[in-house]
Amino acid sequence: MTVPISVVEPDLPADGSGPSVRPYMLTGGRTRAPVELGLETLVGVRPDAGPTAPSPAHRAVLDRCRVPCSVAEVAATTGVPLGVVRVLIGDVVVAGTVQVHGPATAAPPEQGLLARVVDGLRRL
Repeated sequence: MTVPISVVEPDLPADGSGPSVRPYMLTGGRTRAPVELGLETLVGVRPDAGPTAPSPAHRAVLDRCRVPCSVAEVAATTGVPLGVVRVLIGDVVVAGTVQVHGPATAAPPEQGLLARVVDGLRRL
């Protein structure tokens, strides 16, 4: 017989100094996001999303994602480690609160531009 273990939800400090507990506690010990998120992946809160969040850590991520930004920006501005941010964002993506817009640079560079860059570097 298995007994579920309840995890106490931590509070993030109001002054923005970062988590007051070990980062793995913010994710309940999980290290993998339920969705694949790159550093440059753009995420933003859905317009029809409600104001609820499962935890204070998720709420901090949602507040930052009100304006679409990259996963790396969320980690940098919230003071939460990148791996933890990926898990938290993955949670709210699965819940349908946040929308993944795709990588910031979706189109490959033009071949002519690359040729001009190489020519310029050779001249140096």
